[in-house]
Amino acid sequence: MSRIMFDYTKSILERVSFDPFLFCKELEKAVRTLLPYEIDQLQEWLFDFTTEKPELKQCLLILNS
Repeated sequence: MSRIMFDYTKSILERVSFDPFLFCKELEKAVRTLLPYEIDQLQEWLFDFTTEKPELKQCLLILNS
């Protein structure tokens, strides 16, 4: 079940990546709902995903708080 939530979270983040504000908001929701090891996986995915979208790099600070 948790893999489904992780994949769903990634799909949502991809869909809202056009707007940094929405992206940050959805990332905050993801951090609240995912398990700790899933957050680690999400962090790795985000580093790769945001290399092409530098405007989203600021949202990575959410993972460190």
